[in-house]
Amino acid sequence: MAQQKSNGKIIAIITMMFLYAMIAFVTNLAAPIGNVWKAQPGIDGSNALGMMGNMMNFLAYLFMGIPAGKMLLKRGYKNTALIAIAVGFIGVGVQFLSGKLGDGTIAGVPAAFFVYLLGAFISGLCVCMLNTVVNPMLNTIGGGGNKGNQLNMIGGTLNSTAGTLTPMFVGALIGEISKDTKLADVNPVLFVALAVFAAAFIVLLFIPIANPDNVDSNVKFEHSPWSFRHFVLGTIAIFIYVGVEVGLPGTLNFFLSDASAKGAGLVANAAAIAGFVAGTYWFLMLCGRIVGSFISGKVSSKAMLTVVSAVAICLILAAMFTPKTVTTNMPVFTGKGFDMVSVPLSALLIVLCGLCTSVMWTGIFNLAVEGLGKYTALASGIFMMMVVGGGVLPLIQNFIADKATYMISYIVPLIGVAYLLFYALIGSKNVNKDIPVD
Repeated sequence: MAQQKSNGKIIAIITMMFLYAMIAFVTNLAAPIGNVWKAQPGIDGSNALGMMGNMMNFLAYLFMGIPAGKMLLKRGYKNTALIAIAVGFIGVGVQFLSGKLGDGTIAGVPAAFFVYLLGAFISGLCVCMLNTVVNPMLNTIGGGGNKGNQLNMIGGTLNSTAGTLTPMFVGALIGEISKDTKLADVNPVLFVALAVFAAAFIVLLFIPIANPDNVDSNVKFEHSPWSFRHFVLGTIAIFIYVGVEVGLPGTLNFFLSDASAKGAGLVANAAAIAGFVAGTYWFLMLCGRIVGSFISGKVSSKAMLTVVSAVAICLILAAMFTPKTVTTNMPVFTGKGFDMVSVPLSALLIVLCGLCTSVMWTGIFNLAVEGLGKYTALASGIFMMMVVGGGVLPLIQNFIADKATYMISYIVPLIGVAYLLFYALIGSKNVNKDIPVD
C-alpha cells in the first residue's frame, strides 16, 4: 500500500511538472503563430493584429484571476486542475479548428482569425487556472517546506525551458513566412499540446490529491490590500512588468521575421532565425532565475530590482539607437542545422534583457506584499489579474511599430522599466505601517 501511494505521488509530481511546462508552452505560442496570421490577406502585415492572439491569452487573466482562486478554495487542487486541463484542451482545439476553416472574411479580415482569437482566450483561462493551482499543488504533494520549494523550483525550470523551446520549435516548422503559410503548418505543435493535456487529465483523474486547508472564516478584514500605497504601486508594477517581459521578445520575433525593408533584413529562414533568437531571450530568463535563486538570500529584493531595472534601461536604449546595419553573429538553428547567423546588434541587446526580467516578478511581489500580513492572500489574487498587462502593453507596442519602426516601439518597455526603477527606489516604501495586519 505504501509503495502504491509513493508511486502515485511520483506520477502526480511528473504530471504537475508537465503542466508547469504547458503554462509557458501555450502562452509562448501566441507570438510565433501571430507571425503566420500577419502574412494572411486581410491582415497584411499588421503587427497589432499579429499580437492580438497574445492579447486574448492575457486578457483571460483579468476575468479569471480572482475566480480561479475562489475555485481553488471551493473545489480543491485536483478538481481545479482537471477543469483547467479540460479548458486548455478546448482552447488548443479551437485554435486547431481555426486552421481548418475556409476563406470567408468578416470586415475584410479572415473569419478564421476570430475563431483563433477565441481559442487563444480560452487557452488563457486555462493558463490562469493552472498558474493558480500548480504552485500550491506541488508544494502540498512535496509535503511543504524545503521539499515543496524544491519541486516548485524544478517546475519553474521546466516552465522556462518550455518557454525557450516553443518559439524555436514553431520557427523551425515554419521556416519562411509568406501569404501561402497557413496555421496548419504549426499543427504538430498543437497536436503535442492536445496530447499532453489529454494525458495529464487521464493521469490526474486517478490520482488522489489532498485539498487545501479551509480558510479561517473568523478572520476579519477591516481594510484591503488597496489600503497600502506600496501595494497599489506594486500592482501597477506587476501589470507593467508582464507587459515588458512579453513585449521584448514578442516584438523582436516580428522584427526579425519581417522580410520587408522595415524588418531586420534577414534573407533566408527568417522565421526560424527569429524563433531561435526570441527563444534565446527565454533561455537567458531561465539562467537568470537559476542565478537569482542562489543570490536572493544575500541580496535584498529592492537592490536586485534596482540593478536589473537600471541595466535593462541601458540595454533597451542601446538597442533603440543602434542602426540595424550594425550586426553581430549569434548561434541559431536555421531549420537545417546550427549555424552562426548575422543579426542586428540591437536584437542581441534585447535578448540580454532576459537576464534582467528573470528576477523582476519575485522582486516586485516581495516588495509589494511586505507588511501586508493577513491581506497577502487577497493581494495574490489581485496580482494574478494584473498579468493582463502581458496582453495590453505588447499590443500598444506593436501598434506603434505599425505606425513608426520596430525599434521606436521599444519606447513602451523602456518607459515600463523606468517605472520599475522608480518603484524599487521610491514606490515600494511602506508608508501605511499604522494599519493593523494581524
